[in-house]
Amino acid sequence: MYEIAVEKHFDAAHYLRGYQGKCEAMHGHRYRVVVKVKAPKLNDIGLAYDFTDLKRHLNDILERFDHTCLNDVPPFDKINPSAENIATTIYGELRGKLAGEPVILTCVEAWEAPEQGVAYYPD
Repeated sequence: MYEIAVEKHFDAAHYLRGYQGKCEAMHGHRYRVVVKVKAPKLNDIGLAYDFTDLKRHLNDILERFDHTCLNDVPPFDKINPSAENIATTIYGELRGKLAGEPVILTCVEAWEAPEQGVAYYPD
């Protein structure tokens, strides 16, 4: 089994509704998103999955978040744009983009800062 990982960044503001602390005020992050997929075998040229394709799929999702206030962008106009919800949302959208591909999406990490982040693994 092979595990392939790619990393992308985006910059955005957000605020946490109902937090009752500093993070309830609008503030920004340079988010780091790490995506991991697994593949049981290599293709004819020795790749488990093309990094370029995985980065393209991830970028298609992250483009709509970059340089926004996440609270204004669906689904975060309805749910808090917490790192947990960001990771889960990216996972759901990326899973759809990878349907029919020879890989299984295993994990999405969303990091708000170098020292704090979340990893989402499906049940």
